[in-house]
Amino acid sequence: MLGSAIRMASARGGDARLSIFLFHRVLPAPDPLFPGEVDVAAFDRMVGWISRWFHVLPLTDALSRLKEGRLPAGSAAITFDDGYADNLTHALPILLRHRASATLFVATGFLDGGRMWNDTVVESVRRTPLAQLDLADIGMDSVPTGSDAEKRRAIEMLIPRLKHLPPEQRQAQVAAVAQASRAVLPDDLMLRSAQLKAWRQAGMAVGAHTVSHPILSTTEPAAARQEMADSKMALESLLGERIGLFAYPNGKPGQDYQPAHARLAAELGFDAAVATTWGAARRDSDPFQLPRFTPWDRTKLRFGLRLVQNLMAS
Repeated sequence: MLGSAIRMASARGGDARLSIFLFHRVLPAPDPLFPGEVDVAAFDRMVGWISRWFHVLPLTDALSRLKEGRLPAGSAAITFDDGYADNLTHALPILLRHRASATLFVATGFLDGGRMWNDTVVESVRRTPLAQLDLADIGMDSVPTGSDAEKRRAIEMLIPRLKHLPPEQRQAQVAAVAQASRAVLPDDLMLRSAQLKAWRQAGMAVGAHTVSHPILSTTEPAAARQEMADSKMALESLLGERIGLFAYPNGKPGQDYQPAHARLAAELGFDAAVATTWGAARRDSDPFQLPRFTPWDRTKLRFGLRLVQNLMAS
């Protein structure tokens, strides 16, 4: 029933709507700090539903068919952002088991032992041995970190405060949080170059996601261009193939990136770029501002109904 409703709502041919799913991490087990995050059990269920209700296509193939007006009804593509190692170790076996393809958008500066700024904040708070964190160096009061609930509140306060700062200022404040925590931080959260090659060799696709994952709207134009171009070139050099897809960091139009960045993606030789606005892509959608949507409902019925609503609202 849900599959029929999805195929009807997504149409086909010239009227087709392409659902593009967005994921980040696939954890081995539920996270006590963020129990709503996707783990292997939840991901397996979701990919099972998706693969039963949709024709899951590689994103490049789906976009070509959409543009040419020959996309089948109920078509979808799966994407991941950032470049986490668990995309290979935990997500890939599930994708292969369900015969589903996916595209991984990689922030290249974090390959081979790097760590994204938000993960530095999360892991600093998670791993601190202190009962409270002195944040005077970033102009904040001390925050309690003795329990999981207190740690979660601290993280939920810090991330929005730091997210939209200019990159250099944000990095300085993140470093201050890490130092204050006295925590030993992990260096294996992101993919190694060899792991990214293994992802590609398994038949999955790769796209660019800048070098250091800046909010492009708060980045100087020349620096934004460099971030986008360098990530493309780094991946092409590593994988020995052209990279035609790009994902905007954070991805909210008008807030995280501007129309100028969409034009820049075209100028730099990308074929398409994805955002994080809800909706489904249509033949007349801007190929450099494609919507993505993943319901976070944990039951089959709610997950499917949310997909139908998203398709009908597009």
